[in-house]
Amino acid sequence: MRKQQFELFGHSRAQPDMFPDVPQPARIVDFPTEARRRLLAALDEARAAPATPWPTREMKMWEALFPQMAGWLPDDERAQLCFEFAQEIERLRNAA
Repeated sequence: MRKQQFELFGHSRAQPDMFPDVPQPARIVDFPTEARRRLLAALDEARAAPATPWPTREMKMWEALFPQMAGWLPDDERAQLCFEFAQEIERLRNAA
């Protein structure tokens, strides 16, 4: 496939396509597994910390993101992880 490229004065010249239309393999992402991995890592980091392990902005980000990511998990697992994370956030706030 060639594309037309117009020069400054309106003349066109053919230019080879640098990215031919080659189908790319689909990337399959297992969202529940990836979400679980990230959530458990954040929960482990919070549990291991004697005080807030994140700057204020990142702490707020995790408070908003954690329940959203947990939405990929089964209801009972989501509820349990969110409960445990909320407990750790409260503990960290009280430690500060």
